[in-house]
Amino acid sequence: MNQPSPAAPDPAAGATGRADLPQVMRQVAHGDKEAFAVLYDALAPLVFGIVIKVVRDRAQSEEVAQEVMIDLWRQAARYRPASGSVGTWAATIAHRRAVDRVRSAQASADRERAQAAREHRTAFDEVAEQVETRLDSEQVRRCLRGLTELQRQVVTLAYYQGLTYREVAEVLHTPLPTVKTRMRDGLIRLRDCMGVTT
Repeated sequence: MNQPSPAAPDPAAGATGRADLPQVMRQVAHGDKEAFAVLYDALAPLVFGIVIKVVRDRAQSEEVAQEVMIDLWRQAARYRPASGSVGTWAATIAHRRAVDRVRSAQASADRERAQAAREHRTAFDEVAEQVETRLDSEQVRRCLRGLTELQRQVVTLAYYQGLTYREVAEVLHTPLPTVKTRMRDGLIRLRDCMGVTT
């Protein structure tokens, strides 16, 4: 009795030499988990090799390669042998996924840099504004000390307490024309002291 001769390797099996990958893909498309295990063993090294060349980070490459293998499981029914080999189809998906990951990582890094720059600029602006306000306040206080007592009282009541000329005159028991004159003279001296040009 003749023994059956071992089957010659199928050229469609590609590098695996163990499986007819288009047939395996048809089985995977019907939910065959054992066929997917065969597909995984056949394509995982190829997929990982493509991904790591693009992504360059081993941990992220492993993650992307797993995503690609899941895509192959989910999209198995879309595979058409006329469009190319299973290996080429898997390589195309792997490359697209890897490029997407790199672009996503770059966009995320760009957003983080922009946010950090905004926060730095905001913090700097707030500090600068506080310093400027403090310096302005100190200059105003110094300039107010250079006024006569009546000028300082008139300016303080009008600008810091919001009183009208008439109300200032009543509070200080001073004639209205005197209040107006002292206000004008006080403001001129403040303007000169603070270096304000008109």
